[in-house]
Amino acid sequence: MKKLYSIILLTCLTFAGCSSDSTNGEIDEAQTEAVLDHHWETFVTNDLDGVMEDYTDESILITPNGTYRGLDEIRGNFVNAFNAFPTQGAELTLNTSLAVSDVGYILWEAETPEFTLTYATDTFIIRNGKIIRQTFAGVRVEK
Repeated sequence: MKKLYSIILLTCLTFAGCSSDSTNGEIDEAQTEAVLDHHWETFVTNDLDGVMEDYTDESILITPNGTYRGLDEIRGNFVNAFNAFPTQGAELTLNTSLAVSDVGYILWEAETPEFTLTYATDTFIIRNGKIIRQTFAGVRVEK
């Protein structure tokens, strides 16, 4: 439970440090939803190039296993993720997808030959059509 509180606190601190990249201060919620949809579609098909289209070199991804900064580190994270969630043998289910202002949120689960992800959640800050900040947390049960 202590780790969950740390992740929540880190998420709040990360979001508090984000400033708007738009010149007029307006946020396109439809664009947030489109990026969220694209990200899920490319993730479940193990489309590495497609997933990476959603990030910039200034993007930061925070997971329980580490913090990844920039395109090279984030790409390495997804190479490992795609090995854990192969398109043949893994079933990923999206339970909730929400886009509010520049914040995207998904709740999902997965079944693989090696483990079950009983609960997984990602939160995204999306600006100008790119994920600039992302956090991930999940509960993994080994088989």
